[in-house]
Amino acid sequence: MNWSISNYKEWHKLEQAFTWVADMRGVAQDRIHHAEGDVATHTKMVLDALTNDGGFQTLDRQSQEVLWAAALLHDVEKRSTTVTEDDGRITSRGHAKKGEFTAREILFREIPTPFYLREKICALVRHHGLPLWIMEKVNPVKSLLQASLRVDMPLLALLAKSDALGRICSDQQELLDRVELFAAYCEEQQCWNNRREFASDVARFTYFHKPDSAPDYVPYDDLKGEVIMMSALPGMGKDTYLKKHYPDLPVISLDDIRRKHKLKPDDSSATGWVVQEAKEQAKIFLRKGQAFAWNATNVTRQMRSQWIDLFASYKARVKLFYVEVPYQDWLRQNNNREHPVPANVLQRLLGKLEVPTPDEAHTVDYIV
Repeated sequence: MNWSISNYKEWHKLEQAFTWVADMRGVAQDRIHHAEGDVATHTKMVLDALTNDGGFQTLDRQSQEVLWAAALLHDVEKRSTTVTEDDGRITSRGHAKKGEFTAREILFREIPTPFYLREKICALVRHHGLPLWIMEKVNPVKSLLQASLRVDMPLLALLAKSDALGRICSDQQELLDRVELFAAYCEEQQCWNNRREFASDVARFTYFHKPDSAPDYVPYDDLKGEVIMMSALPGMGKDTYLKKHYPDLPVISLDDIRRKHKLKPDDSSATGWVVQEAKEQAKIFLRKGQAFAWNATNVTRQMRSQWIDLFASYKARVKLFYVEVPYQDWLRQNNNREHPVPANVLQRLLGKLEVPTPDEAHTVDYIV
């Protein structure tokens, strides 16, 4: 059976079913780029353009549902990011990035969605403007290849095309031309129908982590040691996974350090000391080239990157494991823990969750 965000596709029923759809009504847009009106009007026009597109109609049913959901959600956070500038222009900077977080919460908590379908939708929401603005990126090739690791480019191009058609503006043809250029650029960079292939995991890691590296560069693999790095919301099962699959591996855990020294998790004054203690423990293993596990929530990319950079500086191979169970199972598992996390903290962390992407470590595996 195919997953669908809703059995109903009529707008009035969507507004009744979902507050985040109803919120689109009345959210203003800049008339130069969106003379059609508010976000609700634009989103309806995008959905119409999408479903009437010949390319959309040839997709399999599940791909159609994924793309339709992404189109419905693509501007969901214009409601929170739209502002009127001093010159009277209306902007919504950051709505795509924030929209990814919102889409993930909705599809995890409110509308149970298979992990891989959910992350496809989140990636489409996050990158829906990329085909229109790829050439304005500081490094267009790297931005393109990074996105290609997590998003289906033909679907992204279809979404961008529908986004351009679902509006009234004077530069519509230019926008459509940009989508065509984007498709050709993807073909040129070997990431149109599949993600760009790299010579090795070291080559991929080097390309995305070193500013001057080229995608075809094949670095010498001189890595020593290995770090098993966990990433998951509290209560998802990180400890259980490590005990089952790496029972003999030394584990550095921020929570264990806190408990050993009887420090409370909400004691911000002690956090710096805990982190420094964990870092010193890690350096002992890293200097020896000895494998170990790094067990922490690591729910944001920024948090993960600072540790991955440290491990990589010692030439360690980083294997990143993301662990997730369905929403209700997560709540139940947390309640059954020896040290359960308060519900409000869980929801706050869920709102910050950035699922790891394949460019972050040498290998990224999803235990879902």
